[in-house]
Amino acid sequence: MDYFERKLDDKRRLTIPTELRAEFASGIVLSRGFGEYLHMYPQQVWDREVEPALTGNNIFDEELADLNVKFRRGKITQQLDQKQGRVTIDQHLLEYASIDRDLVAVRVGQYWRVGAPDKLA
Repeated sequence: MDYFERKLDDKRRLTIPTELRAEFASGIVLSRGFGEYLHMYPQQVWDREVEPALTGNNIFDEELADLNVKFRRGKITQQLDQKQGRVTIDQHLLEYASIDRDLVAVRVGQYWRVGAPDKLA
C-alpha cells in the first residue's frame, strides 16, 4: 500500500491502515515536511536514516542547520495505539499542513507525506 485517505476523529487521531501497522510497530515520528505537509516516519527509519543525516559533521553547515530546525520544530514521537492502530497528531502540526479533518498519505520511499487532499494533488 502506497497511498491512503483518512478522516481524523474528534481527538485528532489518525487511524493507520491495518496493512501498514507492522511498519510502524517501532513507533511513529511526525515532523514538518519540506512544504505544506507533514512527514511520517517509522521510528526505526528516523533513527537509522534521518537522525544521522541531521547530525552531520560540520556544525557550521547552514543548510543542515535549517533542515534541523524544520524537521525538529514540532516533531512528535509516539507509539501506535495497538488496539485501534491510531496516532494523535498535535494541533500545531495540523495547522502547519492545513489539515482540517480529511487527509491523504502518500509513500515517498521510506517515509510518508501527509497533508490536506488539495495540497497533495
